[in-house]
Amino acid sequence: MSTEHETVTTVPAPAVTAEELAELDRTWRSRRGLWAFLTTVDHKTIGRRYVLTALFFFGLAGINAALIRLQLIQPENPRFGPESFSQLFTIHGLTMMFLFAVPIMTGLGIYFVPLMIGTRNVAFPRLNALGYWVYAAGGIMLWVSYAVGAGPDTGWFSYVPLALSNFAPGKNVDVYAQMVTFTEISALITAVELIVTAFKQRAPGMSLNRIPLFVWSQIVTGFMILFAMSTIATATTLMLAMDRLVSTRFFDSGAGGDSLLWQHLFWFFGHPEVYIIFLPATGMVSTMLPAFTRRPVFGYPAVVLSIIAIAFVSFGLWVHHMFATTVPEVGASFFTAASMLIAIPNGVQIFCWIATIWSGRPRFHTPMLFIIGFIILFVMGGLTGVMIASVPFDLQVHDTYFIVAHFHYVLVGGSVFPLFGALYYWFPKMTGRMLSERLGKVNFWLFFIGVNVTFFPMHILGFLGMPRRVYTYPADIGWTGLNILSSAGAALIALSVLVFIINAAITLSGPRNAPADPWEADTLEWMLPSPPAPYAFARIPVVEGRSALWDRTDDAPEVVGLRTDEREILTTTAISARPDHKTIQPGPAISPFLAACSITLLLITLLFTPKAVLIAAPFLLISFALWGWPSKPQGRRLEEKS
Repeated sequence: MSTEHETVTTVPAPAVTAEELAELDRTWRSRRGLWAFLTTVDHKTIGRRYVLTALFFFGLAGINAALIRLQLIQPENPRFGPESFSQLFTIHGLTMMFLFAVPIMTGLGIYFVPLMIGTRNVAFPRLNALGYWVYAAGGIMLWVSYAVGAGPDTGWFSYVPLALSNFAPGKNVDVYAQMVTFTEISALITAVELIVTAFKQRAPGMSLNRIPLFVWSQIVTGFMILFAMSTIATATTLMLAMDRLVSTRFFDSGAGGDSLLWQHLFWFFGHPEVYIIFLPATGMVSTMLPAFTRRPVFGYPAVVLSIIAIAFVSFGLWVHHMFATTVPEVGASFFTAASMLIAIPNGVQIFCWIATIWSGRPRFHTPMLFIIGFIILFVMGGLTGVMIASVPFDLQVHDTYFIVAHFHYVLVGGSVFPLFGALYYWFPKMTGRMLSERLGKVNFWLFFIGVNVTFFPMHILGFLGMPRRVYTYPADIGWTGLNILSSAGAALIALSVLVFIINAAITLSGPRNAPADPWEADTLEWMLPSPPAPYAFARIPVVEGRSALWDRTDDAPEVVGLRTDEREILTTTAISARPDHKTIQPGPAISPFLAACSITLLLITLLFTPKAVLIAAPFLLISFALWGWPSKPQGRRLEEKS
């Protein structure tokens, strides 16, 4: 990567010529075929892969959930034993949290953040490609291990001492530790990409107080990932894996370790993890609302400050997952206060959204329905969250189905509903095709009813004493009817997802019929064709207001001076987004894929021997040497071909 500190100008520029567009297309377009598939560094392609791969894992985890509900639909069901059921719900939790929720949120960020801020690619395109390949490898490893009977079976939290070798002698927990390592690497890479891209590649004029709210949510989420993922990396990759592989004693209380340390480390990551999933979803809501209410979001500064406040406070309430342990009562009271405090910035956002709807002219398209469903369900989940923040109440419902109901209302209602809305909203931009509104409304109502029918009865099951993670229950205990009702709701959820799949399949088989801006939205991605060209912006726009498209005048200036024969992007200052210098980005390369293969070799062989470091080291060195090897600029290659 090279930089040029030449002056870039922003002027009312003449129209881009056909020759310029053709040369931009040659410079930025990814080639076809297997080689191109393995070497592409286009952020749109990689973001789309994140989304599709995460949706695939969502389907697999949904099958797991259906099997769980089939098991619990009747008492004393012999379909699954305790060991197979433990693997079943553990794989479900791990897939949903690590392979679906976080990757799809950051994947949409990888796709749309550069388009929303008016740039042509993410800051480090080859590193971005590495992040995806590592993520895909981790997901494949988890599900292959599950297929051969070696899947993790100690819950997505993998509490010690049950996760130590003397209680779990197989490779199941080792697979858990390494799968988390894969996702840590991928998440840390996407965090760096989103933070640097958003701060250093914004279009001129897009100062901090004009950044789209979805981009703000991705920036804050990126910082949360940097702090949270480093904690879980310490806990799993260094401590748990070493306890099992080389007999260290970090968590062995009988040898001077501390088993409760695992819970502190895990939940210091685990509770911010919920908001790592939730904050991008709130950014989606804040981005979609203007398009369907015909007015900017009410209280932009309050929403931004709320996002930042949620991130800070979320790191200060991990102990509310540990009220049933030997935490001092005085300390627990502080975490109770913090757990209730976080409701304030969440409430500020909700009131801003309601004020936006109330003062606007709402249009009830499918994305808008999912926004309203999200607000209703998240408020319900938030209310039960405040309830379990109280120590006496938490002790009564701890590890019961009340907790299962609470976090599914928060995660499904608070994340999956905005996600479905965003998929309907951005589908035309990504594919050039409009999803069916009629099927979209069927999708919404089946999903909304199904979620409530599935998870609301679990509150009552929790009050009746049904514990989490049990594979069966007695027939005379009074839980059968509510479990049947929950399983019926799960069938509605499955049907709603099937409707979405049918909608997408029918739409993709038809012609491209989406205009550039079907929703009349206000962010920069909607000024591009649908789907966007490989180079995204032929000329970088100059932003004139917070609602970039609505505030854009007919004679708005554009950036001129960027080369068309090189992958050249504009770098701007972090605060005021003034042009700083130009950067030539690297093109497609096989080195990120080879590096991901080397990392995969290292982590998988570490399951069996610490000598894996020596085995994988040569491959890692070769792949990173290829990564850093200088290559000819794109323009010079084109000149030689001509």
